[in-house]
Amino acid sequence: MPDDKPDDKKVAVLGAGMHEWGKWGRPFVEYGLAAARDALADAGLGWRDMQFVSGADTIRNGYPGFVSGATFAQALGWTGARVSSVYAACASGAVAIANARAQILAGLCDVALVVGADTTPKGFFAPVGGDRKDDPDWLRFHLMGATNPTYFALYARRRMDRFGATEEDFAQVKVKNARHGLANPYARYRKEVTVDEVLSSPMVADPLRLLEICATSDGGAALVLSSMEFARRHAGGAAPLVTIDAVSTVTPTFPNTVIEMPNFSTDSAASTGGPEAGTAAGFRPSIATAAYAEAGIGPEDVSLAEVYDLSSALELDWYEDIGLCGEGEAEKLLRDGVTSLGGRVPVNPSGGLSCFGEAIPAQAIAQVCECVWQLRGAATGHQVEGATVAVTANQGLFGHGSSVLLSR
Repeated sequence: MPDDKPDDKKVAVLGAGMHEWGKWGRPFVEYGLAAARDALADAGLGWRDMQFVSGADTIRNGYPGFVSGATFAQALGWTGARVSSVYAACASGAVAIANARAQILAGLCDVALVVGADTTPKGFFAPVGGDRKDDPDWLRFHLMGATNPTYFALYARRRMDRFGATEEDFAQVKVKNARHGLANPYARYRKEVTVDEVLSSPMVADPLRLLEICATSDGGAALVLSSMEFARRHAGGAAPLVTIDAVSTVTPTFPNTVIEMPNFSTDSAASTGGPEAGTAAGFRPSIATAAYAEAGIGPEDVSLAEVYDLSSALELDWYEDIGLCGEGEAEKLLRDGVTSLGGRVPVNPSGGLSCFGEAIPAQAIAQVCECVWQLRGAATGHQVEGATVAVTANQGLFGHGSSVLLSR
């Protein structure tokens, strides 16, 4: 169990902070600063106490976006703190956490700030500018015209063909997450919906409708991490101490045979059978598997999960990928209420990307913030009762795994 994990393999989460998700049209630094200040206040520490700053980069904000560690350090006021800046697409926040954690576990610093924030364009994400004909992501936009909802829809169709998922199942995921997000003050969309409302919303990429595809959003999230020794000295045991017990940033194993954006032509699973975790075909299952192995626990120990619901259909895949059920069993888990608040393992109690939208450098950090609040018993209005272990799952383009496992 998590408590048995040696202190030299854990880091403490002293503070968590977020800027509300929305469409604000302001510089991304503002969102990151707000989140950082909230995390510092939550930790009871000042900016000058931070010895290391780990920033998750955004590619849509020019030069400052690519050096986010220094950008946030400058905005908070130069103190000489060491910095790191990382870009790993949707896994950027997890890699930023991993960098700070590595510094702490190596004994190079006692306490660190992790920040990610983004300002996004209207509509769906487009390819970054330039002529890059050897870039598969560029090619899938320019040669196939395949925007992100097309990719989401291919996964949904694949699930329908293989496991008999229905449009009603996908709609139920949205209904669940909308209900979860109602009381979340950081969520962009806080409105309950019915299955009929979801199924009557405009079709975007068959079989996915507008209410089943996550939006692009502005937002920010931040964490204050520390060594266990520093945490005990600073916190004094006043509140439940939440720890990060594992961070997985694994990549696929060659050859990758499952459909994976942007390599659309590589799916043979419908005719050859399903993937195996830890193999190339099982890249997504291997992400959480590595986190469980590092923490020394299994999915049966998990109290809640925050997963990457780019579409409502994709959330069902994640149930299986993080080990909550066997292959093809996600729909039953959903229908039985297991993944709803009050169920055995609530998934996306925050409301997920369904209620937040994508703010790419911030979202993996935001997942961890939600887990911290849940494990502290501080997620007012959407609390998972008695939560002791939480896992996140995310995935960055081109094989960036992203999973963080936390406990109290």
